[in-house]
Amino acid sequence: MNTFSALIRDMWTSSDETERVLTTAPLKSMIQRLAPRFMGSQQQDAQEFLRYLLQGLHEDVNRVKSRPKPITTDIDDSLSASQKSMEAWKRFLRLENSKFVDLFVGQLKATLRCTVCGHASVTFDPFWDLSLPIPSRSGQVRLQACFDLFTKEEVLDGDEKPTCSKCQKRQKCTRSLSIQKFPRILVVHLKRFSPQERFRGKLNTTVDFSVNGLDLSPYSAGQTPCRYSLYGVANHSGTLLSGHYTAHCRHPYTAEWYEYNDSRVHVMDQRNVNSGKAYVLFFELAGSKHRSGSTHV
Repeated sequence: MNTFSALIRDMWTSSDETERVLTTAPLKSMIQRLAPRFMGSQQQDAQEFLRYLLQGLHEDVNRVKSRPKPITTDIDDSLSASQKSMEAWKRFLRLENSKFVDLFVGQLKATLRCTVCGHASVTFDPFWDLSLPIPSRSGQVRLQACFDLFTKEEVLDGDEKPTCSKCQKRQKCTRSLSIQKFPRILVVHLKRFSPQERFRGKLNTTVDFSVNGLDLSPYSAGQTPCRYSLYGVANHSGTLLSGHYTAHCRHPYTAEWYEYNDSRVHVMDQRNVNSGKAYVLFFELAGSKHRSGSTHV
């Protein structure tokens, strides 16, 4: 956390040097010391690295200093869905509570419905990011199509049959996902390297997304508002074994877009933000800025 803070301070320190250069080497050295799998210069997965970084920073500033024993009992099934959601979130915060949780963590709602008796049971789980499947191997799809596939109702039958809590036996059921709590910062990971694709190469499908006004209300379990604006993209070009990362980022005060490509940084046209190589997308919830400015981390 200290190393990350030093980098952020250097980044935002005013300077007369227009060509001032910042290096992330101290942060990388610290991370690879704590997580040797990130050592060296071979290609790493950006989403895996981001998850490790955010959770590591969270652990350093967790407001929970003395961790209580986790509650292992099931949430009372007689409670309403909203009450179950609040209880699940309260249990999560008993163990994990930090500024990073405030910004990045949302809550998913999973609904399991028995096709025999119609009974529906719901569970709620926190998420740091959403990994969305891509519905096409080539061509172009809209980001909403990825959300459609992610939240699509699936049938659980055969060996996948769950036990219906009302029938008290394994039954054919349907399962669907929706978003119960939207985080201030929504991180979307496009599954270009899913396990099913590992030996078939990378999915190079262009995923079309809007820079402003992403409306996720069709995937909401009830919360409003849920409109987001894009502020960053991690792009990947190349293959599973050899590739290159670049980033497109919106300045939180000037709203100008910049491209980051190793040591080269330059202003770019907003129309070129979607290069067709997006891998991880960063969105900010509308109206979520603090009085001190942007919530960007």
